[in-house]
Amino acid sequence: MTIKAVFFDLDGTLLDSAPDFVHTLNQLCDEYSVAPISERKIYQTVSNGARALTTLAFGLNDDEMGFEERRLRLLDIYFEQMGKNCRLYDGITALLQQLKEHKLYWGVITNKPDRFTQPILDALEFPARPDVVLCPDHVTRAKPAPEALELACKQTGCKPAEVIYIGDHKRDIDCGISAGSKTIAAGFGYIEQDDDIALWNADYIVQHVNEIWPIIQLNLSVK
Repeated sequence: MTIKAVFFDLDGTLLDSAPDFVHTLNQLCDEYSVAPISERKIYQTVSNGARALTTLAFGLNDDEMGFEERRLRLLDIYFEQMGKNCRLYDGITALLQQLKEHKLYWGVITNKPDRFTQPILDALEFPARPDVVLCPDHVTRAKPAPEALELACKQTGCKPAEVIYIGDHKRDIDCGISAGSKTIAAGFGYIEQDDDIALWNADYIVQHVNEIWPIIQLNLSVK
């Protein structure tokens, strides 16, 4: 089947949001008088969310005293910081323009909660607004479960086999595979230090946004 829609993970795929988390986490460290965390370590951890960042900063497990207090404070700081330092990856605007010109649906499927996702998307400029934005708030099972991707297909009238899903974490690729969609692993995103992107079983691996459109073109020609 030819491709009718392209869906993206948000952080580390569509958007370089880690700079917001660098400011957020190091403000939190300062408030609790602990040493700041390097940008490199934050970039390698950010895909795993607020819990992983809290553990990175304080060495606490989520069942230990003080963990939840720090995690909630991190989210409060992030709500104040989000969007101030993030940006679309180079090439994303041009890619979305190409999707628009070819009348392809596009959207965002993320594990970031809606209260953070929508303000960021609203603040960004796109050639065309996303046709679909789905967060954990909208489904019963977040990624790697395929539920959000299946819902995106229903909302756009596409079959999963008519969709390419792009993400920078194994859970994104697992989500796409489970739904029956083509997958692209974004090697330019927030890959953990010990992770091997080649083992994710994605249909394609790219190291720059500019490599994505030729893959879409290839799949547009498949009948």
